[in-house]
Amino acid sequence: MFKKYSLIALALTALTATNIATAKESLLQRINQKGVITIGTEGTYAPFTYHDASGKLTGYDVEVARAVAQKLGVTVEFKETQWDAMLAGLKGERFDLVANQVALTTPERQATFDKSASYSWSGAMLLAREDETRIKKVEDVKGLKAAQSLSSNYGELARQNNAEIIPIDGMAQGLLLIQQKRADVTFNDSLALLDYLKKHPNAGLKPVWESPEKVGAGFIINKGNQEALAKISDAVVALQQDGTLKKLGEQFFGKDISVK
Repeated sequence: MFKKYSLIALALTALTATNIATAKESLLQRINQKGVITIGTEGTYAPFTYHDASGKLTGYDVEVARAVAQKLGVTVEFKETQWDAMLAGLKGERFDLVANQVALTTPERQATFDKSASYSWSGAMLLAREDETRIKKVEDVKGLKAAQSLSSNYGELARQNNAEIIPIDGMAQGLLLIQQKRADVTFNDSLALLDYLKKHPNAGLKPVWESPEKVGAGFIINKGNQEALAKISDAVVALQQDGTLKKLGEQFFGKDISVK
């Protein structure tokens, strides 16, 4: 009798596991069935993702995401999240993708996430106060206070060069801390920093170093979603080929940033 019940229990367990596996849709199926793709972004990182004077969420990454959604035949829903919580939110499936100038360069992130075809290329830049004279090369940040998001590529760059990390939520806070002399420098995306300096010529800040290397940013997705990743990458390539990325680059930066 015990053996009979054991066999029944095993059969029920196998059936339940099969039903769960069947019920678990792929990301692409879920997006298509819902007709919506959810995307995590900061909303405070101009000119990539920010709110304009009317309060509308916009920026290069945001508009590229909208164009990709249109290519996929779905609508897009943005979920604004602080940078340091964004990839954790993606891992926890709070959203389907991340669009926030992520290059996915560290082995740890590459083990967990995948990146679509790149829709922009840029490099790192180091900003300091206008009266800063100690920095001639990137290694000179050793011992200086660098305002950085803890989990960003730029935070890692500061740590690699032995700077003292001052944790921040985003670029705007980092620039403010430098102006207040609570930090000495900040590493960030060269396009974002140059855009800030253009809009705030009297900020009292200046670039003191720029990396000669450019890295590509794309949409970030959890591993195991190759079908969805391929569709998104195809959409990015199509947007480059039809001139949409060039147009958006010129709108937000005055140049095409979709080419290396």
